[in-house]
Parts: sequence; C-alpha cells; structure tokens
Amino acid sequence: MRPRPLVNRPTVTVVIPCYNYGRYLPEAVNSALSQEMVEVDVIVVDDASTDGSAAIAWGLAAADPRVSVVHHGQNQGHIATYNDGLSRARGRYVTLLSADDVIAPGALGRAVALMEANPNVGMVYGLPKDFVDQPPPVALHGRTTWTVWEGSRWLALACARGRNFILSPEVVMRTETVLSVGAYSASLPHSGDLEYWLRAAASWDVGRVNGPVQAFYRVHGNNMHQTEFAAAAVDLQHRLEAFRVLEDVRFPITSEKRVRQLRRAKGALSKEASHLGAREVIRGGSLETAIELRKFIECLQDVPGNVHRANALQARITRVSRGGRPRPATSAAEFVRSQLERVRWRLWAMTGIS
Repeated sequence: MRPRPLVNRPTVTVVIPCYNYGRYLPEAVNSALSQEMVEVDVIVVDDASTDGSAAIAWGLAAADPRVSVVHHGQNQGHIATYNDGLSRARGRYVTLLSADDVIAPGALGRAVALMEANPNVGMVYGLPKDFVDQPPPVALHGRTTWTVWEGSRWLALACARGRNFILSPEVVMRTETVLSVGAYSASLPHSGDLEYWLRAAASWDVGRVNGPVQAFYRVHGNNMHQTEFAAAAVDLQHRLEAFRVLEDVRFPITSEKRVRQLRRAKGALSKEASHLGAREVIRGGSLETAIELRKFIECLQDVPGNVHRANALQARITRVSRGGRPRPATSAAEFVRSQLERVRWRLWAMTGIS
C-alpha cells in the first residue's frame, strides 16, 4: 500500500543496551536523537561495561536531557539488559538498538506512520544494511511502500521457511505490544529475537516499510552471531529452539495450528540442513560440519523424509571421505540451489520474506 503521512509527532523510546561498546555508543545515540517526525527519548542500559561505556553514556545524558542512563553494577547478560530497558519505555512506540548499530535517517517516522495508520500492526521492520566503518550513504528520496500481513500469515511464512527474516535493529514496536508479549526469554540467549517475533505475530499484525534502508547493522569481529553461534548446525539448533515456543499451550493459536506450524518449521530446517551439508561436501569443506548437519537432521525424527535426507547426506560424506568426487548431477544441483539463494536474497531485500 502507499504510505500515509504522519499528522502528529508520536513518542518513541529508543532502548540501547551496551556492553563494552562505548566507542560506538555516541553514533548510536545520535542516530536516534536526530530522527525527524517523532519525539524521541533514549535509554542507555550499560551492563557493567569495563571499557568506560557508562561514563560515555552519562556524558551523552548530560549533553541532552532526552538521554537517560541505567547502569548495572554487575553484568546481567544481554537478555536481562534488553528486558530492563524495554520495561522502562515511556514512548507510545519503542525500538531496541544495539550500541554498535545505527538507525537510518527518517526510519522511526516511517515505521511509526505505518502503525499510526494501521492500529492492529504491533511491529514494523524494514531493510537493514550492514557496514564496517561508517554507514554507507542512502538515497533520501526513493519510492516507499508498505506491506501489512495478518499476524497469522506472517507466522506461517516464518515457519514455512524456518528462518528469521529480521536482523533486529530495523524493528519498531508498539509499547503496548511489548507489554502484551512480555519479556525476552532468558532460556534463548541466541535466538530470543526470533522467538519474540513469533510471539508478537501470534497476537498482532506485522508491517514492513519497503524501499529505504531502516537500520545499519555493524559487522565486526565481536558480533554475537559470529563469535557465539556461527556454525551452521548450531544456528539451526538455536532456530529450532525458538520455534519450539509453538509447543507452549499458552501460545495464542489453536493447538491444531501450533502442531501444523511447528511441523512446517522442522521440515524447513531439515531441508536447509540437508542443502548446507551437501554444499559443504561438494565444495570440499569440512566433513565434520557435514556430519554435524546430518546429526541435526536425525534429531528431527518426526519430520517426513528425514531418514532419506540423512542417508543421502551420509552417502555423500562417505564417498568423499574415501577419495571419491561428487557426481556431476550433484554439483549441477548445487549450482542451481546457489542461484536460487541469490534470487531469494533479492526477494528478501524487496519484500522482507525469504
């Protein structure tokens, strides 16, 4: 749909959890304070940093009354820090921004305008763009459209793909939604964001701002996804744990739908593990990685076709371990899959679904 302009200046709280990212903190805070079309307040939650982050945060607060600081005397971990900050949100809307990321110019106004026009939408996301040193320049005047899914439809799409369509800094939520969904799960330190989006979509519609970049995601050696769960099999396991929220009888959809959607998610994860394992073998990668992916497939015992997938992957592993080479047909199939992945990535950038 075509965007509608804001007729007022809604309030948005930007929660910035910070642990030893003091060198990035000023850029993150300034990206929030410089947003147009909305009234912003910033809450920096320093989780007992040892690099002087708290002092930097207090300096930013002294320079601008819209900034406040919460300091943890002892490190509580990122999930507790998220929940602490979100519980203090005062704005009508709220976004969670890591201290090493940056909000794109105008992003909050665009996201809030969508929710102001669609009262049933509880969260909005958009296109994130990664960077290393400085956020790249973006077009200030480009075509913007909105997409709104019924929450149940977005949930079904996420389960069908078995993926998290969202990095995180590009999400803006109603504070009312955050209060209704509840806290991030302490039992899911690596996939809590995916589980949170699933819970939100179970009760609220989901929107997306198409076109402009909504947030910049900084890539560096200390990114959590790189240092803590970069291995393919581990990432798949974390995603599976997030989708298991569908086993909770309190999840606000019927038991029949919960069972069906969880089965779809498991099937998607199984297929992805099979493709990743085959790719690892065909490209001469780590057989240990392929074996771990085969074990992941085997753990999904209730998924149709899993035995065949596990056996087929093991056959490839055995063939290569004995000095054989992948069959031409197998290599051709992998090439087709790699091209489809490129198409899927482009569709995700355009539509927010991959």
